[in-house]
Amino acid sequence: MSRADKAPDQLLDLFSAVQLSSKIEYALLALLELATHYNSGEPLQIRQIAALQNIPVRYLEELLATLRRGGLIKGLHGAKGGYILAREPKKITLLEAWCCMEGTDAATSVKKTTPKTVERKLVEEIWQEASQAANSVWQKYTLEDLCERRTARQQMEIMYYI
Repeated sequence: MSRADKAPDQLLDLFSAVQLSSKIEYALLALLELATHYNSGEPLQIRQIAALQNIPVRYLEELLATLRRGGLIKGLHGAKGGYILAREPKKITLLEAWCCMEGTDAATSVKKTTPKTVERKLVEEIWQEASQAANSVWQKYTLEDLCERRTARQQMEIMYYI
């Protein structure tokens, strides 16, 4: 049986080599919490976010500093200080968050080595196409979309238990 004849879920093993880093995952989870609380106008403290998403506090501090330098969040000082989103959740795409954490060139990086054979050129072309498709998906979704999906899933879980 050729690889092409295998079931689609067996082909998912192909994507296990390209995984979401914990840095991106934790940053998105932190942004999701900030987006969820955006309308209240109340900042969230690091310890709150860490507890809500089970993220190590020290690691979260580094992630939030990167997100702040990237202009996605703002830090508020004082007794009631913490972090808030710099813009509305519907105006922050997942690609922006990813680029902020990985560097702006990460989403469009192209291998600098020049392929020497036709076969290597073909492989690189396919990889570039896959990267562009992934970037398109990351660009399509916003923090608001994540919030809406989270709410829908939570409601489905409640319905399941009833």
